[in-house]
Amino acid sequence: MSHYVGRFAPSPTGPLHFGSLIAAVASYLGARHHGGRWLVRMEDVDVTRCRREWADDILITLERFGLEWDGEILVQSERGEFYRAALEQLENRRLVYRCTCSRREIADSAMEGLDGPVYPGTCREAARIETPAAWRVITDDQPIAFTDQIQGRITQKLESQIGDFVLQRRDALFAYQLAVVVDDAAQNITHAVRGADLLDSTPRQIWLQRLLGFPDLIYAHVPVAVNEQGQKLSKQTLARSVADTDMRALLSAVLAFLGQRQPQTDTLKTMLAEAAANWDMQAIPRTRYGPIPRILSA
Repeated sequence: MSHYVGRFAPSPTGPLHFGSLIAAVASYLGARHHGGRWLVRMEDVDVTRCRREWADDILITLERFGLEWDGEILVQSERGEFYRAALEQLENRRLVYRCTCSRREIADSAMEGLDGPVYPGTCREAARIETPAAWRVITDDQPIAFTDQIQGRITQKLESQIGDFVLQRRDALFAYQLAVVVDDAAQNITHAVRGADLLDSTPRQIWLQRLLGFPDLIYAHVPVAVNEQGQKLSKQTLARSVADTDMRALLSAVLAFLGQRQPQTDTLKTMLAEAAANWDMQAIPRTRYGPIPRILSA
């Protein structure tokens, strides 16, 4: 499977924590196990939340951990022209429209869906809007289904469960859903191994891939690490950086979290090589969430 191309795509909103490291290691081992390439992409399209120093910190931590990437690092904040071109393509085909609805207005009139209020399509038939507005893509209720390598069969009806979703915000920042699809195609990504917190957004990405004529990806969503309160590890939940943790102990903890065989070697480089050789997707727990190990909760 030399055509295998995987990626790790963190958002630099804080230092690398255990939850992000799980995704990094899983995507790395999957690529190396199949003799493929492993790319790194900085998903800093939301420049209001991301910082350059956090991006640098993440890269330094990956290097210390021995996770060597292939090729150049793609940075989303530098790729606005490509997202704009994709949006214009959809606009020319009348597959998007401008929307001035506020979050409060949507919440007041919408039903609750899989990922918050379902946008009811208020502006879909509105006259041309010239004031600052978001761009939404038109959806329908034909089921979008895919088989995740870990989570199994996933089916979603976008129009009734999600609604027409935003591709460019009112403040002109491009949305994650559009950026990730354009970038996966640009980098020839074949496999997306990432956290299960992104599982419910995958049908939106598949929808855009099909509208833009991009190839489908193979998906594998690993369990998300949660703290003692059941909260996803993040900057908001004060997740600890892994930069100062014993790297070999940390790798062992990540492999245990993912249900993988423990390496019998004792250097970080050989541990990673052994883990890649023994990588077993079927051994990963079929759950969306898992508790952090004691090494981090102590």
